[in-house]
Amino acid sequence: MLQFEVGVQSFDPDIQKRISRKQDNLKTKANLRWLRQNTHTHIHADLLAGLPGDTLAGFGASFDQLIALNPQEIQVGILKRLRGAPINRHSENYRMRYDPNPPYALLSNRDLNFAILQRLQRFARFWDLIGNSGRFPAALTLILGDQPFARFLQFSDALYEISDSTWQIGLKRLFELTYRVMIESLELLPARVAELLYQDYSRSGEKGRLEFMHAGPEIQLKQSVANKRQRQRLIE
Repeated sequence: MLQFEVGVQSFDPDIQKRISRKQDNLKTKANLRWLRQNTHTHIHADLLAGLPGDTLAGFGASFDQLIALNPQEIQVGILKRLRGAPINRHSENYRMRYDPNPPYALLSNRDLNFAILQRLQRFARFWDLIGNSGRFPAALTLILGDQPFARFLQFSDALYEISDSTWQIGLKRLFELTYRVMIESLELLPARVAELLYQDYSRSGEKGRLEFMHAGPEIQLKQSVANKRQRQRLIE
């Protein structure tokens, strides 16, 4: 399999100019659309949070634009300080504060305080677990709706609140926590959420029954498949 790693970083023209990044956004989007529609290339696209002058809303706008292009992976990263990198010339004006320990990740800047960057760190981690893992394709569409960044940030905040962790979450527990967040925080219909999560869970190969399933959704899903086959026989 061929994989392209595309360092989008940001779709904001002002930020691109500020960090001396030459990028034709229209051409970048056109190329990504063509690759997705005409090839089997695996696209791994990067976005960076914390670039000088970027805001939470601005980062969200870039995320939404990239989601619309449908790459297989979106790697959300927090800006890190590299010795001698040109971006360091903005440190004073934008009050860039970095962790003194490797990998020297950004802690805060003029437009993103420490708390917001911590939220984005959690967002990135949960996006890896839910969005990039490929284990939640059906449920993810429902989570994102028509406001992908805002909805997933809300999902991420709620998931962290009930799990109190971004690590060592087993897959079965992750499905169960996802169900809770989708119905309690995103206020989605329990029956629909259970149906989609059951589909995803079945594809994952994980064993064991999910707590929220009881027997209802599974039986309903099997009955739906049976009815579909029965209708097909009548047509034939």
